[in-house]
This record gives sequence, C-alpha cells and structure tokens, in this order.
Amino acid sequence: CFFSGVIEFSSAFYIDFLRRITPRAALLATLSGIAITFISMDFVFQTFEKPLIAMLPLALILVQYFSGVRFPFGIPGGLAALLAGTALAWIFGAMDPSAIPAAAADVGFHPPIFSGDGILDAIRSPYLWRYMSIIIPMGLFNVLGSLQNLESAEAAGDRYETMPSLAVNGIGSLLASFFGSCFPTTIYIGHPGWKGLGARTGYSVLNGVFFVAIALSGCVRLINTIIPMEAGIAIVLWIGVIISAQAFQATPREHAPAVVVGLFPAFAAWGVNILKLGYQGAGTLLSEQARAGVPINGFLGLLALDKGFIFISMILAAICVFIIEREFLKASLWSLAAAILSFFGVIHAFEFSGNETVSVIGWNAGGSYAFSYFCFAAIFAVFHFRRRREEGR
Repeated sequence: CFFSGVIEFSSAFYIDFLRRITPRAALLATLSGIAITFISMDFVFQTFEKPLIAMLPLALILVQYFSGVRFPFGIPGGLAALLAGTALAWIFGAMDPSAIPAAAADVGFHPPIFSGDGILDAIRSPYLWRYMSIIIPMGLFNVLGSLQNLESAEAAGDRYETMPSLAVNGIGSLLASFFGSCFPTTIYIGHPGWKGLGARTGYSVLNGVFFVAIALSGCVRLINTIIPMEAGIAIVLWIGVIISAQAFQATPREHAPAVVVGLFPAFAAWGVNILKLGYQGAGTLLSEQARAGVPINGFLGLLALDKGFIFISMILAAICVFIIEREFLKASLWSLAAAILSFFGVIHAFEFSGNETVSVIGWNAGGSYAFSYFCFAAIFAVFHFRRRREEGR
C-alpha cells in the first residue's frame, strides 16, 4: 500500500502524456473488460444463485435506471432495492438473528491505530524487497486504472486534471498505509454509472462521511448481519453494465473492433480465477495441472494474457485503433512498447507457485513475447513506409 502510494503520487507529475497519446477506445476497453468480468459477471452469478432474495432488487434497479421511472414519494431505486432485498431475506429465513448481538457488541469508538513504525521496519527488512516484483506491477496497474477512470469520467462529460487527481489519490494510499491499511487505492470505477443515478459532488462527500462513520463506530459487521449482500449487488451490477456500454458509446463507431480485442485479456484474467477455484475445489493445484499437461487448448496462453492484463488490454486495443486509422507508425511504436514490457516481464511472463501464477520480472523474462511484438512492430513499420512512398507518388 505504501509503495503503491509512492508510485501513484510520483507518476502524477509526468503520466498525463500517456493519457494524451492513448486512444480513448484503448482506455475504455480495459475498463469495459473489468466491468463485464469482475463486476457484472460475478454479481450476475450471485443474483441467480439466490433468486428469492436478489431478483426483485434487480427488477427494481432495471426499472428505475434503464427506464427512468420515478418511484412513489421520490424513493431512490437503490434504497428501494435494499429494502426489498432485506425484507425478502428475513422473510425467507436467509438471515441469522442470533448473530446480531455479537455484531452489535462491536459497536463503539474505534480510532485508527498508527502503524508507521511497522512500515519503516518493513522497508528496512529483506521481507518487503522479495515482493517488489508484485508491488511494482500492482502500483503501475493502479496508475493505469486511475488514467482509465479519468478518461471514463471525461467521456461522461466531466474532465478532471490528471496531476492533482493522481497526486491526492497517492497521498491517500500513503496515509492509509501509516494506519495499517493493506489496500492501495485507485480512482474509483463507475463515474458514468453514478452520474446516471443522479450523483454529483455531494455524493462523494457523503460517501466519505458514511464510510468514516461506520468504520470508526464499528458498525460494518452489524450492517452485514442485518442487510444481505444480495439486496445491493444489483446496483453494482448495473454500474458494470453502464461502464461496459460506454466503451462502445463514447468511442468512434469504427473503433468497436478494437474495443472487442481489448476485452480478451480481462476475460482471460477472469477465466484464470475460475480455473484456480475449480482446481482448488477438486483438491489439486494450477501448478500440478500444468505439470500434468492439462488438456485445455490455449491453457498457457490464458495464463500469459492474465499477467499484466490491464497493460495488455490497453496495448492491443491501441494497436488495433491505429491499424484501423492506418496510422501504422503509431501501431509500430505501441508494439515496441509491448516488446519492452514483455522482455522485462511486466506483461505475459509468469511462473507457477502452488495454485497461483506469479509475475517474473527480470532480463529476458518474456523473450518469446518480446520477439513476437517486435515482429508486429516490423510489419507495421513496413506498411507505414509503403504508405508514405505511395502518398509521395
């Protein structure tokens, strides 16, 4: 969390150039992939897993947010969904009333505990440096995520400057780490969805106030005991749908194929998670199946697309946009960037560790992918110079 804050804060002063040179389709395609898989898809499955509780809230969300119908007395659709889902959960016996007293016992004032000494001790120890191969890519992912969400907000009609947005976000992660948080932040996903619900600046202020209040008062467990998660997941599901749709609606129509290509890495990352859960449930591990030669076509390719999928999605979509526009030199330069990232293992390179795959950062970590992307660059360069020669005739 500390180093992710350092990376995000320091990048705030020079990363805006990347936002300027990256096609909107490439930035939004990555968000769209994440929204479809890790937001909407998971919540769709959970909705149909518990239809007695989750389907009615979903219907209420769809009616208000898709059709714009106003509910009686001006009740927000999200509140109506929460109330309906909670009522159904208690009616059908899905909640445990005996858990309420224990959860209520947590309620009280719980001030943050300063953990700065622990951070400094960790920095001085060899323990932390063993994980820099995870920390650095994750920090860079957060930076890219922030850029993509800024672009999503601008596509929805609200432009925010890159430098102050990333700088404040980085400072937030740094401060959080000194009070024991292990969760680095990125600028939050879903701006077009929240705006579509009618949210304005006051929404962000109220969010901050609300979460500070329930965290300091110890009410998190009590709320989870009273309100089932299924009562509210339809709201986030809808947010994922809107984010996904924006990638096609806020980009030129001819760039739609590039957006589709940008979805592949996110689907691969989501598929890898499903494989891990499946193998774990079957009493085996990802690494064991790999050694046994698991009979799944493209198994290793799936794992390769998972590593650094945010970078891969943006790069592939950008390359496709510039090919569509016949800007072959730009497509070649993006391919060279992919070759460099592959060579040092930022994307594609991995090794097995139990039921996980771990990024391999180092010299020639992903040499085969680097060579392949270099071939991309060479081919696109040939077409660039061929086009220039034809235009010069």
